[in-house]
Amino acid sequence: MPQQHTAGRWVRLVLIGLAAGFLSGLFGVGGGILIVPALLLLVLDDQRIAAGTSLAAIVPMSIVGVVSYALGGSVDWVAAALLAAGAIIGAQVGSHLLSRLPRRALRWGFIAFLLVVIVSLFLVIPSRDASIEFTAGSVIGLVALGLITGVLSGLLGIGGGAVVVPMLIVLFGASDLIAKGTSLLMMIPTALSGTIGNVVRKNVDLPAAAVIGVSACTTTALGAVVAAGISPQAANILFAAFLAVVVTQLIVKAVRSS
Repeated sequence: MPQQHTAGRWVRLVLIGLAAGFLSGLFGVGGGILIVPALLLLVLDDQRIAAGTSLAAIVPMSIVGVVSYALGGSVDWVAAALLAAGAIIGAQVGSHLLSRLPRRALRWGFIAFLLVVIVSLFLVIPSRDASIEFTAGSVIGLVALGLITGVLSGLLGIGGGAVVVPMLIVLFGASDLIAKGTSLLMMIPTALSGTIGNVVRKNVDLPAAAVIGVSACTTTALGAVVAAGISPQAANILFAAFLAVVVTQLIVKAVRSS
């Protein structure tokens, strides 16, 4: 159950939102990699409510992030729609498979995948003029990427940005800014769908999500401005460092669960 609504609790929620919003704008991710552990450490003691609260908070910050990237022409609306279609289906598949597949093996496999992605980010430096070329193969690939992302989200609770952003750069030739803006747009329907389910199951603290989400909206645009102001090479290095933090968290969880 949510803790008592004290002044200190609200301050902690605001600080979490400010940090998560900046990360969301800078990297094109939902910010759950920060929100969930921060909530468990500082505010909540229930993993399910922390995850549900994080997902609900992602909605407003993603909207602000999309607007920020769209103003610079760095959102591919068609690619985002294809990704979201696959992700929504994949999330349901992942939730269905949750009790049927060995999560420990999946977690270690995903860790290995992210390590390969980190290396690839140092080998593939995107051009700021690059965009996604649509062919029959790329359309199928985008839906498949969304599907895989949704399945991983349902199975491991992993946000889509950590997978979608580097894959759009490495596999689909997108610029780093288009990859981030498109990733944020894809998250909106996915997060809304998940949040509706969490509200029905009472796995979300809506007041906490509102505070985090509104606070995040004040720094998301700043993160997007910083992302546009640094070179693609520097952006890749920063994103690789972010993924290294994700990998570290996953390793800690895998070791603890074993």
